[in-house]
Amino acid sequence: MPMLADPSQRYLPFKPVPFSNRTWPDKVNKKAPIWLSTDLRDGNQSLANPMTNQQKLRFFRHLIQIGFKEIEVSYPAASDTDFQFCRDLQNNGEVPDDVWIQVLTPARSDLIKKTFEAVAGLKHVIIHMYNATSCLFREVVFNNDRAETIKLASNHTRLVRELAEQYAASHGTSFRFEYSPETFSQTETPYAVEVCEAVKKRWLAGEKSVWADGRKEERIIFNLPATVEVATPNCFADQVEIFCNTISEREKCIISLHTHNDRGCAVAAAELGVLAGADRIEGTVLGNGERTGNVDLVTLGLNCYSQGIPPNLDFSDMFSVIDTVTECTGLPVHPRHPYAGELVFTAFSGSHQDAIKKGFEAQTRRERAGDKVWSMPYLPIDPADVGCTYEAVIRVNSQSGKGGIAYIVKSALALDLPRRMQIAFYKVVQDRSETTGKEMTSKDITTAFRQTYHLGGSIYDGRLVLKSFVTVDIRSATPSAVGSPDRSRSHSRVASLQGAIVEASPDRSLDSNLPSASKRLTAKVLIDGTLREVSGEGNGPLSSFLDALQGDLGIALSIREYTEHAVGAGSDVKAATYVELIPPNVDAKDKTKGGFWGVGVDADITASGLKAVISAANGYLGQNPIQVPENA
Repeated sequence: MPMLADPSQRYLPFKPVPFSNRTWPDKVNKKAPIWLSTDLRDGNQSLANPMTNQQKLRFFRHLIQIGFKEIEVSYPAASDTDFQFCRDLQNNGEVPDDVWIQVLTPARSDLIKKTFEAVAGLKHVIIHMYNATSCLFREVVFNNDRAETIKLASNHTRLVRELAEQYAASHGTSFRFEYSPETFSQTETPYAVEVCEAVKKRWLAGEKSVWADGRKEERIIFNLPATVEVATPNCFADQVEIFCNTISEREKCIISLHTHNDRGCAVAAAELGVLAGADRIEGTVLGNGERTGNVDLVTLGLNCYSQGIPPNLDFSDMFSVIDTVTECTGLPVHPRHPYAGELVFTAFSGSHQDAIKKGFEAQTRRERAGDKVWSMPYLPIDPADVGCTYEAVIRVNSQSGKGGIAYIVKSALALDLPRRMQIAFYKVVQDRSETTGKEMTSKDITTAFRQTYHLGGSIYDGRLVLKSFVTVDIRSATPSAVGSPDRSRSHSRVASLQGAIVEASPDRSLDSNLPSASKRLTAKVLIDGTLREVSGEGNGPLSSFLDALQGDLGIALSIREYTEHAVGAGSDVKAATYVELIPPNVDAKDKTKGGFWGVGVDADITASGLKAVISAANGYLGQNPIQVPENA
C-alpha cells in the first residue's frame, strides 16, 4: 500500500498538554543526572538471541568498570534464566557494596513474591514495579477504568512494602522502590500524578521515615517512561515539568526518565526532561532496546562531557565498550554512531580536513601558551579522551583535499610540507585513489609519499642515490664539509631551526657572504645502479651540486623554491629540506607550471639539502634516459 497523500485521515497529531508557565527552556544543565543501565533487562529482552548468563556477567562487570552505580539486571519472574542470574550475582559476590541492583516486576502478587526470592541476600536492591496507565492500555489491553488502575498500583505497592520490610529484617537487604506509570507520555498528566500520589502514600506507609532495622527511608523513584515516543521532545519536557511541579513532597521523590527512540528523539527528550526537573535517566550503553531502542547513555554522558560537565561515567576506552556490547549482544555499532562509531571523528571532505589541520596547529599553539580549552573545527571533543588515535581523524578518498593529506604526512612522518608541495602530492594521491576507487589509509599515503620522493631507506631509492660528498672552499682549497649523507655529524645548523620554518635562497642561508663560485662539491652518486663521481662549483653546496648534475650528467635544473625546518628536538634533531627544481624552459615566476619537488631529511643540514635535490631530480628524470655529456 502506498503512503497516504493525506495521512491525517489515518493518524491524529499528538495533543500537547496546555502549559504556559514552563521554565525548562531557559535552564542550563550544570550536573550529570543519576544513571541507570538497563542493558541487562530492557536491552536484553529486545535481542533476537538473548544473552546467556555468562555474557550478562561479562556485560555486568564492564558496567561496573564504566562507573554505573545502579544497574537493572533482570525481570526475575519472567524466566528461570533471569532468576538464576540474580542468584549468581549474590552467591558469587559479584556486586560491589556501593552498587544498587534493580529488578523489574509488573503489579502482580505472584510475580512480586518471585522477584523478592531472586534478590534475597543482595545488599542494595531497587524493586521496580510498573503498570500501564494510559487511556489506550486501560481500555484496550486491561479493560480497567481509572479507579481500578489506581487501586492496582496502590495495593501492589503495599505488598512490595511489606515484603521489603520482611526481607530487610531476614536478609539485611536495603530496599528502595521505583514505580513506573508505564506509557506515561501517552497518559493524561494529571492522572499520572494522581496514580503516583496513591503509590507514594502506600510506600511511605503513613509518613514512616525509619525502617524496622533503623535505616532512614530512601526517596521513592518515579520513573516517567516514554514507552513509545509519540511526540516532540518539548511536549515530553512539558509533561515532566508539570509532573515535577504537581507531585507532593517533591523532596521525597527522585524523578527518573526512560525514553525510547521511536521518533529518533530519545536523547533530546531525555536532555530536555532533565532541564524540566528530572534527576535520573534509565537507558542502555549505545542505545539498544525495543524497536528503535532506548536512550543512548554513551551519547548522553559524552554530551555532558563536551559541555564541561563530569558525566561520572568513564568512556575513556571506547573500543572496549564497543567490544563488550557487540560481542555480548551480537549487534553491530553503526560507523556514524555518535562518539562510538568508527567514522565519527573522521573527515573525508577536503574542506573539513583543511579546517581540522589548521585547528590542530592552532590548538597546539594555544596549549603551549597555557590555554588548554578544546576548540576545534568539526571535533566537539578530543578523540584522544575516548581512546581514539589521531590517525583516524583524517582519512582520504577521492573527495579529500590537500590539507588532509598534508596532515597525515605531518602526523606520520613529522614533515610539514610547503603549500605548493601539498598541491603536488595531492595530485599523486588523488590519481591513486581514483584508480582504485577506494579509501587510502594512512599507511597507503605515507607509502605513496616515500615512493614519490624516494624517502625512507634503500627500498624507496630512485635512479639517482647520493652516497657521499665533500665540499671545498675554493679560496683556501681546504675541505669545509666531508661525509656520507646517511651519517650524522654536526647539529649546530639544525638546532637553530627548531620550531621554525625557513624559506630563503638556499646557498645564502647555508653559506652567507660568499662570492659566486666560491665552493666546489664532489659527490659519489649511484646512477641506475652504477657508482659515479660528479663535481661542480657554485656559491654553496646546492648550487655546486646542481652544476655537477648538469656538467657531468646533463641534468639541467635550478631551484625555484626552498624550505627547511627541524624535525625532533635535542640530540635527535634533524633537518627536513624541501626544494622545487625547474628545467631551463620553465619560467621561474610562473609557479603553476613545470616544477619537480623533492625532500631530504638528515642530521646534517647540507646533506638534507643535497638529498632534497636528488629527490627532485629523480622526479624530473622519471623513466627518461640520462644523457651523460661526451666530455664528462
